[in-house]
Amino acid sequence: MLLNLPEDDSKISVAGKVVWINKVALVGRPQGIGVKFNNDASGLGSKNKIEALLGISIKSSRPTHTI
Repeated sequence: MLLNLPEDDSKISVAGKVVWINKVALVGRPQGIGVKFNNDASGLGSKNKIEALLGISIKSSRPTHTI
């Protein structure tokens, strides 16, 4: 898949497996999918980049939808 992260114009190519699907948005849970990244350079690099972004946003008042 091509991953586009908030506040970043680049797209990251990453392989993984869909592990959950919300077909319809529910209260507190948006429509979407959960993806487990492969344990390769692409997956680990994407995971590290996302965790770095989340580290900054944890102090934010904006909600996140992560597990």
